[in-house]
Amino acid sequence: MKDFATSDDPAVQAQLDRLAALSLPQGRLGLETVHAMLARMGNPERNLPPVFHVAGTNGKGSTCAYLRAVLEAQGLKVHVAIKPHLVRYNERIRIAGELISDQLLGELLKEVLDACEELGPSFFEVTTVATFLAFARNPADACVIEVGLGGRFDATNVMVQPAACGIATLGIDHEAFLLVPEEGAPEVPLARIAFEKAGIARAGSPLVTMSYPTEATEQIELAANRASAPLFMRGRDWSAPSDNAIHYRDARGELTLPLPFMPGAHQAENAALAVAILRHQDEVPVSAEAMAEGIRAARWPARLQLLGEGPLTALAPGHEVWLDGGHNPDAGLAIGRHFANAAEGIHLVIGMLANRYPAAILDPLQGRLASVTAVPIEGSDCHRAEAYGDRARWSESVAEALRALPDDGKPVLIAGSLYPAGIVLKETGEVPD
Repeated sequence: MKDFATSDDPAVQAQLDRLAALSLPQGRLGLETVHAMLARMGNPERNLPPVFHVAGTNGKGSTCAYLRAVLEAQGLKVHVAIKPHLVRYNERIRIAGELISDQLLGELLKEVLDACEELGPSFFEVTTVATFLAFARNPADACVIEVGLGGRFDATNVMVQPAACGIATLGIDHEAFLLVPEEGAPEVPLARIAFEKAGIARAGSPLVTMSYPTEATEQIELAANRASAPLFMRGRDWSAPSDNAIHYRDARGELTLPLPFMPGAHQAENAALAVAILRHQDEVPVSAEAMAEGIRAARWPARLQLLGEGPLTALAPGHEVWLDGGHNPDAGLAIGRHFANAAEGIHLVIGMLANRYPAAILDPLQGRLASVTAVPIEGSDCHRAEAYGDRARWSESVAEALRALPDDGKPVLIAGSLYPAGIVLKETGEVPD
């Protein structure tokens, strides 16, 4: 499986092999195992710098990128935990601004596995405990932690009182995990998604969110009340309309902030959420100047990323080549908005896991597809060309697909999954660092 990755460092690879051998017992839900692991390791989650904990269906990774960039623009040292990695497992753990070294990564994974392997942990639980050990043992001014799957039962959901929690956009995704019928949980799909994401709410910790349809809003309000978490929702407690700038407003006042460097109208929304999270907490002071600088500086790979010159893009001379790892309807809508003015059409190169829905990406691009080329996802079941329509063709790799494009200068979008996105970044020489 691609989640487990490979490493050029033998000591790290030995631990990644041990991780790959782990499996989550079928049907097991809950935080009991990760709590037991943390107890064995001395409860590092109780000794972290102020934590910003972010959930959501889409946009949570970008929101974390803005939080990190703003906090660093303030001159602070920031630990960051994100998922998934694109090229190297090390991307999941950033210590005081730097990716974890191979030596420390190998040592931490071995320490956790040696102590806890008999508990039957999952890949994600081991990763989370190793991350918290790294963060507790190294000084920093703040932690930015991205939720993995859902929120209520995500392995990161063990902090007692984060500085603030945030929820980005909500949509239907990971149905096999998040929509499993459960007594006491909502049956309406979007309400259930909100119920799961809002499980990160903590007593006394501000919960800062976007605005949502009524069924989702009700679940977030209920979760905040149950947890005694102060709730601050967009449209009610803060606003951030944007045109040529972000015009942010809340009870503390108004800010005019620059638009992000990252393309896509949705990035102004993600940046505004990061600002709102920082504005509604008091543990880590941040200036308006740092917010502006961080919004401009933030980068997040494989999210509407325009690839630079490299061995892979050289195969499609005269074409802009864009990369996006989005795979669900909300991501598809963001992609569709970005290419709304591509009247001449775009070439889509798509690799999508078999349990995903091609229409999520295809439908928002209807009328603008000059061609569709399906590519495989190494080591995973994926859709073949026929899943993308009668005109779609098959190529054995992204490189082969790019070579076969006509010399028409139309933009190219490589999309459908973060798995091939990592391969593209590696082959283009744009490995996250």
